[in-house]
Amino acid sequence: MQVRALRLVPAAWACALALLMLGPALGPGYVLTFDMVWVPDLAVRSDFLGLGPALPRAVPSDLVVALADQVVPGMLLQKAVLLGALFAGGLGAARLVGPSVLARLVAVSVYLWSPYVVERLWLGHWPVLLCWAVLPWLVREAVRYRDDGRIGAALPLLLLVGSLSANAGLMSAVTLLAVGLTARRGAAVRLLLLVAAVNAPWVVAGLLHADAATTVGTGVFALRGEGSLPAPLTALSLGGIWNAAVVPGSRESVLAWVSLHVLVALAVAGVRPARRRLGRRTAGALLVLWAVGVGVALWSWAAPGSLGWFAAHVPGGGVLRDGSRGLALAAPLTAVLVAAGAERAAERARVASGELVARVLVGIGAALFPLVMLPDAAWGISGELAPATYPDDYAAARDVLTDPPPGDLLVLPFTSYRAPDWNHGRRVLDPLPRYLQPNYLVNDQLLVDGVVVPGEDPRTPQVLDALAQPDPATRSAALEALGIGIVARELDVATTSAYDAELAGRTAYRGDDLELIALAAPSEREPGSGSRAAVALAWAGFAAVLVTAACNGIHNIWRANPRKRRRK
Repeated sequence: MQVRALRLVPAAWACALALLMLGPALGPGYVLTFDMVWVPDLAVRSDFLGLGPALPRAVPSDLVVALADQVVPGMLLQKAVLLGALFAGGLGAARLVGPSVLARLVAVSVYLWSPYVVERLWLGHWPVLLCWAVLPWLVREAVRYRDDGRIGAALPLLLLVGSLSANAGLMSAVTLLAVGLTARRGAAVRLLLLVAAVNAPWVVAGLLHADAATTVGTGVFALRGEGSLPAPLTALSLGGIWNAAVVPGSRESVLAWVSLHVLVALAVAGVRPARRRLGRRTAGALLVLWAVGVGVALWSWAAPGSLGWFAAHVPGGGVLRDGSRGLALAAPLTAVLVAAGAERAAERARVASGELVARVLVGIGAALFPLVMLPDAAWGISGELAPATYPDDYAAARDVLTDPPPGDLLVLPFTSYRAPDWNHGRRVLDPLPRYLQPNYLVNDQLLVDGVVVPGEDPRTPQVLDALAQPDPATRSAALEALGIGIVARELDVATTSAYDAELAGRTAYRGDDLELIALAAPSEREPGSGSRAAVALAWAGFAAVLVTAACNGIHNIWRANPRKRRRK
């Protein structure tokens, strides 16, 4: 009974850390931070399939969420995703390090309470966090597949969850193939087909929009140092995100240096025991993944020009422009090495003192160490993840657009980010387009450190030209020619005339903070039949993987049922 209870300790620790990190984010409301925008009911729309004119960077995540929140309300779904990702990631790391409770506790702390997780959570990259969460589980499933060649139910489901964005899909695929590929031709082909089917939606949609990929300004997304810690050393500690606004204060203090020294020392001490635990093949694969993750991050820092060339000339190369995102590939090996090193240090302390309590104290200290080095990650990143409630005008405008007029939605002011008072003054990608129901056009230009990174929707500069026309009627006619049928103006957002202007049209709704203007005759926007066929085929492959997981799961349950076996 005691042994069974001890086995539950790492799971309880992972749950406790996840709850502590999210804190107020689990309360009523929506966590809206930078790129993380969740709404009560995300409508299914054709652009979410990858048929819009812009490069579809949110494929397949938007459609998956739009379908899922038909069953689970958006507020609960967001909290389940965030809490589930943190808990699953920590528990998965624990499962990689063997049966030692001490090592598992340390692995949970190192994997979950890390700069990578905190910075990506703050920036709102939840599909990347889901990928990070499933990587340790993918490693385990890949090892099993390498041994028996059976896909099972867990492997395709994990791969789906870890591939909800282009970058996440690439990292999940690389992890699975690095660990799971074998010399058996049939097994290798099945694994490659599985990876291709899961990533087909974003690959096909990306190829259809290859000319829209942005390569200008690649350097602004490069790995960066934190505080006095240089960029290469920051990468070793799994930090270095390009956006300085989401770097916790402790990462810019002496704590970052202390954390790095201790983690590196423990990792070095854990090399031999970790290699014995993992086996030569798996250890080698994790080392390759670590080298790829750190290497891409360092590439973005050391030679952003060559990375820009790569993104411009190699199909799909643009997914690498955020170099530090790839550090998720280095996280599994880092957690395993540090956990093994901590266990070795604890055992030496026991031998030296002759007391078991010394081993326990060292183990507890190692498990708590990441929390002490990154204290501002607690309680919703020191309150930065406090949830918000949408204004009543949003719901009223959505009701007006229950049966939307023809054409796409345009939101004015034509800028991408907002810092509304109702969101505690925190910056977030404008949530209004996602809250409403039509396909939408947003300004996807990005200002980073004074550098304007061009957007990936060809209509963005055309909208700016339309707003610069001399009179309301001409502006509206120019927008109609771009396929705009409804304009939503947020009245509480300050702007300049370059991003907002008076338009001619029918006022469909006006509230305190928002108005809707219906334009007269928007042009129809229809994708070609070839594009529709290619996208449909890609999504069929994606759905086939989900069906495969469900069928394999049902088959496994049937085989485990003794009554069914006796009837057979």
